[in-house]
Amino acid sequence: MRTFSSYGPVSTKSNYFVPRTDLLNLTREYLLGKNQEEGGHYITVWASRQCGKTWLLRELARELKKSPLFCAAIISLQQMFDIENPIDIANAILADISEQTERNLPKVCNFIEFQNIFTREHFDKPLILILDEFDALKETAITSLVAVLRNLYIERSRDNKSAFERNIILHGVALIGIRSVLGVENKSGSPFNVQKCLHVPYLTYDEVCEMYHWYEREYGQKIDQDVIDRVFYVTNGQPGLVSWFGELLTERYNEKKTEPIDMKLFNYVYRDALSVLPNNNTINLISKATDPEYKPVILNLFRTNGKTVFEFEDPAFNYLYMHGVISFERDGDFRYAKFPCQFVQEKLFNRFAREIYSVNGKILPDPFIEIDPIINDNEINVRNLMKLYQSYFVENHDYILSQAPRRKDNRIYEATYHFNLYSWLCSFFQTFKEVSINPEFPTGNGKIDLLLKHRKIRIYGLELKSFTNLSELKKSITQAARYGKSLGLSVISLVVFFDTKINDEFRTRFEKDHTDSETGMKVELIMLETF
Repeated sequence: MRTFSSYGPVSTKSNYFVPRTDLLNLTREYLLGKNQEEGGHYITVWASRQCGKTWLLRELARELKKSPLFCAAIISLQQMFDIENPIDIANAILADISEQTERNLPKVCNFIEFQNIFTREHFDKPLILILDEFDALKETAITSLVAVLRNLYIERSRDNKSAFERNIILHGVALIGIRSVLGVENKSGSPFNVQKCLHVPYLTYDEVCEMYHWYEREYGQKIDQDVIDRVFYVTNGQPGLVSWFGELLTERYNEKKTEPIDMKLFNYVYRDALSVLPNNNTINLISKATDPEYKPVILNLFRTNGKTVFEFEDPAFNYLYMHGVISFERDGDFRYAKFPCQFVQEKLFNRFAREIYSVNGKILPDPFIEIDPIINDNEINVRNLMKLYQSYFVENHDYILSQAPRRKDNRIYEATYHFNLYSWLCSFFQTFKEVSINPEFPTGNGKIDLLLKHRKIRIYGLELKSFTNLSELKKSITQAARYGKSLGLSVISLVVFFDTKINDEFRTRFEKDHTDSETGMKVELIMLETF
């Protein structure tokens, strides 16, 4: 019986997997060439971690090793990350090729000798070479190796003979990594300008469904479709996370194998995944996001008053994108940075909320305050709750702002206020066990909602925004109404942060309940001053 595996390349014999036939066929076509007589391409294969790069090329290498027309070698370079001398790496590659192709290749003293190895003197049929974890090497080694590959490609193209008769036998090359070796991080520029670039995407909705339905067929245990849909929603199809949640749901937390895996179990698993379960993938993402060099980019992505233009050539965006910390979305002619999925964004949101506001000061400005008008057995009064938070903020204003990270212009990041409100709500509701708080990020960019579930029955939605101008405020009211409608609510609270004094006329005019004409949804507008 198969299992879900989220650690390293999956086994097609013992793990659930997605065949990814179209991607495999495209990779094969790149390496062998549409017309094999002309030769294949030298390609880079890249994606963020745990997306299936290595699995894809191992499957192809396994197939090619059985071919009577080609020989193939797939070599991991990860263990060579600290080797200073590029020639030592070249000789290690040759030793691996020798073992996998059953040839006795000599050691070399320089890269001219290394280049001359890939000729008919040493091989009797074309070679497909796959180098995994290529970007783990030091820059000097990357530069030296890709220069050789480029020279081989050019020399090969000068020969008019068939690929099966040429002296240069390096038919196709794949360099696998988390970045595309395009010279973005190479200050001298990359000489490897002859390659095609293959990006390994996340899994589609149908592929995620097929993996989980495969489990159902093998074990006879039903997984509610709502659970599968939610797994796809929170992971956006990130292969490592999809398999990790599959492992948690079907093995570690699956105590009642005769009963369906339902949303109650998923919610329990998800809370643990956020707070207590280690996962190498997310640990790596968090370490990258909290690096002082890249942290400002992440904090800026949490703002709700505008989107951040994505530029691949920007070193910070490139680094975070290649490591799977951020992604991008298309909107007309523009590309905007966003978080890759709900789970990653929520992990980072929780991390920064704890990091910036690990201590909240006095949660209640007045310990003798009457709580019933705020929360009781029947309801949560969100407007009164936010009034209490406003009092807390005013009393702890200096402390809160002294803890806040600042932008280059010394202004506080907008997300600071959202982190603080979330942290305060968590502390306030600690004594009310019947209330749970869940952040939601429906778009991955520019939208933060807090869902309060009271007594496991009633849901209250708080959409958080920062004020920019009146026009945007009116748009926010409409957007909040649509979101509340999608949640099946009758009322939703729009909590707007102002970093300036709100005059009485403006407050009287807008701080009230608004009924959206299109949806019929009531939007409770609440204004908070943070200056």
